[in-house]
Amino acid sequence: MRVLHVITGLGVGGAEQQLRLLLRHLPADCEVVTLTDPGPVAEGLAADGVRVTHLGMRGNRDLGALPRLARIVRRGRYDLVHTHLYRACLYGRLAARLAGVRAVVATEHSLGDSQMEGRPLTAGVRALYLLGERLGRSTVAVSPTVAARLARWGVPEPRIAVVPNGIDLTRFAFDPAVRRRTRSLLGLPDDAFVIGGVGRLAPGKRFDVLIDALSLLPGDCRLLLVGGGPEEGALRRAARRAGVTGRVVFAGERPYLAGDASGPDLPALTSAMDVLAAPSPEEAFGLAVVEGLAAGLPVRYASCPALEDLPPGAAPDALRVPCDAGAYARALAGVRAAGPGPRTVPEAARHYCITRSATLLMDVYTAALARTVPPSRSPQGVIPS
Repeated sequence: MRVLHVITGLGVGGAEQQLRLLLRHLPADCEVVTLTDPGPVAEGLAADGVRVTHLGMRGNRDLGALPRLARIVRRGRYDLVHTHLYRACLYGRLAARLAGVRAVVATEHSLGDSQMEGRPLTAGVRALYLLGERLGRSTVAVSPTVAARLARWGVPEPRIAVVPNGIDLTRFAFDPAVRRRTRSLLGLPDDAFVIGGVGRLAPGKRFDVLIDALSLLPGDCRLLLVGGGPEEGALRRAARRAGVTGRVVFAGERPYLAGDASGPDLPALTSAMDVLAAPSPEEAFGLAVVEGLAAGLPVRYASCPALEDLPPGAAPDALRVPCDAGAYARALAGVRAAGPGPRTVPEAARHYCITRSATLLMDVYTAALARTVPPSRSPQGVIPS
C-alpha cells in the first residue's frame, strides 16, 4: 500500500512528531508532503528513510499550491492520501480528488470546544472544515472526546474513526543516569524539585499559571518548560514580575526522538522532572500528560481526554487540578511533600502504545480502500483492544 501523508508543516509539534513516530510502525510505503516549514521533524523523517517533499506554500491563500500538490499525488500513484492539520486537510483532500485518489483519510489532531490548532472556532472555520470533510472517506479523531465534538459539528458518525495518539514506551523509560546528565546540562541542582511543563508556548496552554504557582512554592522548586512558541517572551516577562526568573528553565523545542537536534530530547527531559504539570483547560488528547505517565511521573492536569476516556484507576497518580495558580501551588506542594515515587508506568500509558495505534490506523486505511465503515469508529467510548 502506497500512502502519501500531507501535513501543514514539520516543525517540532505534537502532530508532527506523532506522524514521524507512526511512520516508524506503519506497514505501508509512506511518503510525506509538507506545505510549509520543513523543520526538524522533516530532517528526522529523512533520517528514517522517508521521502519528504516541501511544497513551498506561501500562505493560506496560495492557490497555486493546489495544482502543484495534485501533480505530486498523480505522479506518485498513491493508493491513499492521509492529511494532517487544518490547512493540509483542505488542500490535501482537494488535491487528492483532482488527482483521482478517492481513498482519503484525515486526522483531526487538535479540535477543542472553542478552538482548533489555536484558531477560534468561527462559523466560517467550521463551514470550510465540513465542506472539505465531505471530500474524504474517513476522519480520524485522536480521542473519543474529539470524535464526539466532530459528531456535534455535523460529521456523520459512520465517517468518524477513533485512533488515539501513541507513544513509544521504551523511549520514555526512566533512567537515573540520564536524569543526572540532563540536570547537569540544564544547570538544575540534583536536589531541586523540578516541575515540568511540555507543549507549545501559546496562550491556550496557560503556562503562566505554573509561573505564578512557582512563586508560591519554596526556593528549591524549579520549573522546566519544554517547547517553543509565540508566548515565550510573555512568559519570560511573567517570570520576572513573579521574581522567579532564576528558577525557570526554558528548554526550547525538543525532539521526541534522538538525532533531530543537539541537546537532550524530550524523554531525557522527562527523566529530569519530578512531576508533570499540564494547566491547559482545553485539550484534544493530552499527549504531554500520557508521556509524563510513561516516564513514571506523577501528573497534575487541568484537561486530558486521553485519561478522561479511560476507566477510573488507569492512572492513579494523575489528578485533575483547576487552571488556577493557587490550586496548582497546593497540588505541587503535595507532590513535593510526598517525596519521590518508584517511577512505575501505569496502565493508562500502556494503553496508548504506538504499535496499537498503528494497527488501528491500518484498519482505517483498509476500510477506506474497501469503501466500508471502519470497525473502530466510536465517538462515545474507547476502542477496545
